[in-house]
Amino acid sequence: TGFHPELTGRENIYLNGAILGMKRKEVDERIEEIIDFSECRQFIDTPVKRYSSGMFVKLAFSVAAHLDSEIMIMDEVLAVGDMAFQKKCLTKMRSAAKQDGRTVLYVSHNMNTIRQLCDRCIVLDKGKVVFEGDVEAAISVYMKHNEELRVSYDYSDVPRSVNETRRLQ
Repeated sequence: TGFHPELTGRENIYLNGAILGMKRKEVDERIEEIIDFSECRQFIDTPVKRYSSGMFVKLAFSVAAHLDSEIMIMDEVLAVGDMAFQKKCLTKMRSAAKQDGRTVLYVSHNMNTIRQLCDRCIVLDKGKVVFEGDVEAAISVYMKHNEELRVSYDYSDVPRSVNETRRLQ
């Protein structure tokens, strides 16, 4: 997001708006909506270096989702934060794509959120496209590929001391 840790949440909203080419007036028009969506109002005038990782992501997502852009790129944004906020983010991204006509590029390993958000998927392997198309088919390709990479170890034959065995029981 390009947040500056020494600046407050409010100042970072204006900074990001400027970076994205917005005029101060445009940010002024959206700032209350951004702050409300972020659920960080109580701390909006505190430097973001004091924010928890969840608060940081909430504010960052809120800025990205409310500022004007044709393409919204989200990379595992929902990995942090509570379930209610994750649901709110998915709804906002769906709205950006369906109602606002924006392109949402969502990068994730979370198959549930991919099912909820995406209309089509691209599966990459070491930077190469291995599948492009239907969501369920893409998930199947992804899961099969990751199953082949999974390593398992069997420690059942490893000798243990008598004390270790008692602790395990």
